[in-house]
Amino acid sequence: MTNQQDITVRLDDRVRLISAVLAATDWPLKSQDRRPHGTHAHSRMTRKFLEPVKDHSAVQSMQGLLNSGAPLEAMFTFALTLTWPDLETPEVPGWVPPNWLGQLRDFYGESRLAAWWKNEETAWESAHSESRHVFADVTFKPVLERFFGAVDETLVFVPNISYPTDAEVTVRYNNELVCIAPPRLAWGDSPPWPFDEDAGYIHRTSLAQFSRILLHGYLRNHAETVAAASETPLPVSDQFRSKYPSWQEQFTTLFTAALSALYLEEHLSKAETNAYVLMERKMHGMTSLPGMISVLRRYLTAHEEGKYKELVDFLPVFPKQFKVAAKIVSL
Repeated sequence: MTNQQDITVRLDDRVRLISAVLAATDWPLKSQDRRPHGTHAHSRMTRKFLEPVKDHSAVQSMQGLLNSGAPLEAMFTFALTLTWPDLETPEVPGWVPPNWLGQLRDFYGESRLAAWWKNEETAWESAHSESRHVFADVTFKPVLERFFGAVDETLVFVPNISYPTDAEVTVRYNNELVCIAPPRLAWGDSPPWPFDEDAGYIHRTSLAQFSRILLHGYLRNHAETVAAASETPLPVSDQFRSKYPSWQEQFTTLFTAALSALYLEEHLSKAETNAYVLMERKMHGMTSLPGMISVLRRYLTAHEEGKYKELVDFLPVFPKQFKVAAKIVSL
């Protein structure tokens, strides 16, 4: 790590364990039903390797959690509370299935995961090396702190070539913000890209994840200001509103996307930003994204002039400014 880098890249066996158990559930099949996509060779081979233990009690317990709608964020957060390799924790949350810790220990041994990971060491080390290359000399905290104030947490990126293969999982634990991310998906059934094949994608995705988890806590801490701002509906498309029905969901999604776009513009190129905005508009109905980008630019200018210290100071005037900006950029 250089002095200019503030993202720690690491592999984590606790994350790999939960990913492996997830591989033996029906999650991989259902993720393909939701969004058909090519997967990393390691993830496919892991499913095949774990076929003999697919009925293990640890897998069945996770399947029960999935069936009940438990979020992956909870499972991976729980994993990060565990010691390795003993898999001990000072406190087990109430939602954890009975004896899941013992089941996970048994699954790890019976499945011979340690030997499997050793056999697949080259693939994991490649993911680690590619990710370290992507984040060399990259700093996110100066970007985030202009909106949230001081960010004391360590930013951690964990490359994941197991499951989930089509989504990031970002959690907060022990003064860390941990983004667990797969490589970028390719078109159709093609395997995903190497982590360092498209640095812009990894940068914008991880920055969006870090800013999202910070924003969730930030909005909770300023609930009264948010409640007042949310009385004014946001100018979003029907497609976008159907996917994100609440004001906070709409604001969070647009804010994180706009922040990522501004980062790309500042650190990569305007063309990279334009391509990203076009993709978001076409794929997710984010027609108001250019307006949000315009508003955040205005905020940053005012922030540099000392008018606003952080985002909460801007929220009272945000709805009106966003409405005007969204109308202007749509002309």
